[in-house]
Amino acid sequence: MTASDRKGSSTRLALVRHGETVWHADNRYAGGRSDIDLTDLGREQAEDLRRWAVGQSFAAVVVSPVRRAVETASPTAAALELELEVVDDLHEVDFGIAEGHTIAELSAMDADMVQRFRSDPVRHPFPGAEPPEDAAVRAAAALREVARRHAGEDVLVVAHNTLLRLALCSLLDLPVTRYRQLFPRLDNVAVTRVAVPADPSAPASLLALNVPPHDPGTTRTKEPR
Repeated sequence: MTASDRKGSSTRLALVRHGETVWHADNRYAGGRSDIDLTDLGREQAEDLRRWAVGQSFAAVVVSPVRRAVETASPTAAALELELEVVDDLHEVDFGIAEGHTIAELSAMDADMVQRFRSDPVRHPFPGAEPPEDAAVRAAAALREVARRHAGEDVLVVAHNTLLRLALCSLLDLPVTRYRQLFPRLDNVAVTRVAVPADPSAPASLLALNVPPHDPGTTRTKEPR
């Protein structure tokens, strides 16, 4: 395929949530301003991702600037002899007052607030949180720019649970208000594939959703937030 052919073809993005963190067991909200550690399992999951990725044909490894995403992506980038491409706009959503808390803790603070959020997270985000529609636009634009830079290639993107679900709604032309129902959760280091067309006005195509990499580590199942 020539360079001109690649520019007119879709770019295939493999979207991956970072490995498990120390807040995962309690299912605490961890946004872009929370710098938390991976667990031992999270580091094992990063190795699972590396083992799977070396059998793929990735031309680039793109990552959120948040440390838990960088630490998840780094073994893969090193194995593929690629430099990490850090994209600032792929940081996780800021959850405002919910940051660092569980749903149970938030319900104890204000049960009505949690009920409003669950009924419509776009109209009723947590106080102080980044508006979900804004985050969806930010993430989708960042991913379309990645696709433009790597036209016609395969790219691994390591980012975050809520951000990627919002981005998927925007890229696939689905209602952002239903992101929690359409994509209840993305598991740690599971792979979601989309084909992003060269035409920036055209929706992406969903190729695979939430598929574990080969030889995955144990995943703890939690209720969707």
